[in-house]
Amino acid sequence: MNESPQLSRRGFLRVTAAAGGGLLLAFRLPAAARATLASGADSAPADSAPAEFTPNAFVRVAGDGRVTVIVNKAEMGQGISTSLTMVLAEELDADWQRVGFEFAPADLVYAHPGYGIQMTGGSTSTMGMTEPMRRAGATARAMLVSAAAKRLAVPEAELGTSAGVVTHRASGRSLGYGELAASAAELPVPEDVPLKAPRDWQLIGKPTRRLDTPAKVAGTAVFGLDVYVPGMLTALVLHPPVFGGKAKSFEDRAARAVQGVRDVIDVGSGIAVVAEGFWAAKRGRDALVVDWDLGPHAALDSAALHAEYAAKAREPGRVARRDGDTAKALAAASRTLVADYALPYLAHAPMEPLNCVVDWRNDHAEIWAGTQFQTVDQGAAAAVFGIAPEKVTLHTTFLGGGFGRRANPASDYIVEACRIAKRCAAPVKLVWTREDDLRSGYYRPMGHSRIQAGLDERGAIRAWQHSIVCQSILAGTPFEAFLVKDGIDGTSVEGAEDLPYGIENVQVELHTTQLPVPTLWWRSVGHSHTAFVVESFLDEIAAATDQDPLALRRTLLAGKDRHLGVLELAAAKAGWGRALPAGHAHGLAVHFSFNSSVAMVVEASLIDGRPRVHEVTCAVDCGRTINPDTVQAQLEGAVGFALTTALHSAITLREGRVEQSNFHDYRLLRIHEMPKVAVHVVPSELPPTGVGEPGVPPIAPALCNALFKLTGKRIRSLPIRAEDLRR
Repeated sequence: MNESPQLSRRGFLRVTAAAGGGLLLAFRLPAAARATLASGADSAPADSAPAEFTPNAFVRVAGDGRVTVIVNKAEMGQGISTSLTMVLAEELDADWQRVGFEFAPADLVYAHPGYGIQMTGGSTSTMGMTEPMRRAGATARAMLVSAAAKRLAVPEAELGTSAGVVTHRASGRSLGYGELAASAAELPVPEDVPLKAPRDWQLIGKPTRRLDTPAKVAGTAVFGLDVYVPGMLTALVLHPPVFGGKAKSFEDRAARAVQGVRDVIDVGSGIAVVAEGFWAAKRGRDALVVDWDLGPHAALDSAALHAEYAAKAREPGRVARRDGDTAKALAAASRTLVADYALPYLAHAPMEPLNCVVDWRNDHAEIWAGTQFQTVDQGAAAAVFGIAPEKVTLHTTFLGGGFGRRANPASDYIVEACRIAKRCAAPVKLVWTREDDLRSGYYRPMGHSRIQAGLDERGAIRAWQHSIVCQSILAGTPFEAFLVKDGIDGTSVEGAEDLPYGIENVQVELHTTQLPVPTLWWRSVGHSHTAFVVESFLDEIAAATDQDPLALRRTLLAGKDRHLGVLELAAAKAGWGRALPAGHAHGLAVHFSFNSSVAMVVEASLIDGRPRVHEVTCAVDCGRTINPDTVQAQLEGAVGFALTTALHSAITLREGRVEQSNFHDYRLLRIHEMPKVAVHVVPSELPPTGVGEPGVPPIAPALCNALFKLTGKRIRSLPIRAEDLRR
């Protein structure tokens, strides 16, 4: 890869011509910045990270007129491979029937504009890449028009583009993009090419079928588990049963006696069994005898931890937000309400278990994985092999679910696979079974919140004090330096520290606990805690002061147009206040996360003492919508995902061990439990904002608020238990 001179943020350079006379376009980073990031150095803060890109292509126009968009984000069901392709194809004026996509290789040319690394997460894919993809498409179109003007000997202003063709308006003469690709590749790349006006869009904003669906239906889409390399072996790792444990010694004679087992390797994080196939590796692993040093955490217990957290929440913590004088306002309050909320550890539990294929060839590694963290994983692999990152070729496959698990700063399963491959004279596929990930993986932190509200004689909220207890997700990661300030992990307090309600005296405090349980961002991250707490407690205040929950929120959100917009829309579409069937009730919640506002109204009942959700009405303000079908699918998926954890799922510890192992005791929502979901999008001219995660936080509080109307019982811990609802 050649070094390049520093260019402006909007600078583009022609890189090379594609085979067969095609055209490639790319963004570039300054060479020094690229070298710093590729070396594995900590990322710079988002506000100072370079926003340019290194050499490689985002669009390829082939000689036959086919257009290929190179997508730099992981496709894990969220539809980004279609949305970003739509954005670029819109500005290119491509023939949508002749447009396809490929996943980008691991290269800093594809870095996130804010974080400076190639990654998928934080609901930032569309938010961060819409403008760059538009510019890439528009620049390619301008170059094709210039090539056509030279070929036809006419001014560029007399030419128009549509469906992959450049046409001279006066004469009707036209040239296809494929005919122009080779000559366009020889032209200088223009800067600051005008973008289309939204009124001229033909694709953006229109419901569009996903490009990845046909391959998935036909079974030809390649997920990580589908990858096969000739001569490949399969490995499974036996991890310590307790976090922080390690193997003192192991007996592997029985494992090696299993037909097909090739090797048994201590990889530091556990004992790996390498075999000719999955079942041989599993049988070999089952035959291992390991003497474990369980370490100091063999007595870790969820019940005891919850009690410790509850006690800690009553103590002063680090202040994340202080408006006014909350202590004084509480002391002067006519009435004080106090509530404690508890949430468990949660697993990501993607349907496709973790996996990674590594082919190590002395001075070069080739890796196939469904990853959300290409730059980090590439650097981690390089460190294992002792080579430069550019000698690691990382292919991103389709992901069978991620939810944050495959964006791991420690690159745990990637590192294990590389350690095993380094010891083997053959390519290796590492597979973590679902039991492995549920019992030895990474988790959404458990948390405890204690909220006090001081009310005046009219029932108005004069003081709000919120104390949060949980582990830090960012501690020990490259993100700690710029996302943990004064001991406050921003992911622990998001959704609480930025409380939108108009309350004069607000104080938010944080207690960060130190525990051996590995934690990681989980779909909606800290908002999965705080929205449940804030929106549930606000309903408690409404009930205590005889106010309608909708009316109370309207009052407190004065001036918050995006919050109010979704709140009013969801309430209107659900028919808030209308008579419901006997035994049914509505509950609502509104929350802002990932720069999007979402409100949900849940209609629920009790059947045989258990909650049943019949319908969920969603309203979302996510800026301009690229593909309405994707927005609807993401909100529907978020409802199912969030109801799973509200109704069923929890990771619990006993004697230092995770008690759950698979979907029989870490239950997911069943298809018959999925409610009808109606999604309504607030029209907006703002840039696109997040969609993948913002639908998760409001569900649990909206459901619990509905259940209060049915039972008179407040749900202050999840998942909901039948005994919590008994009158």
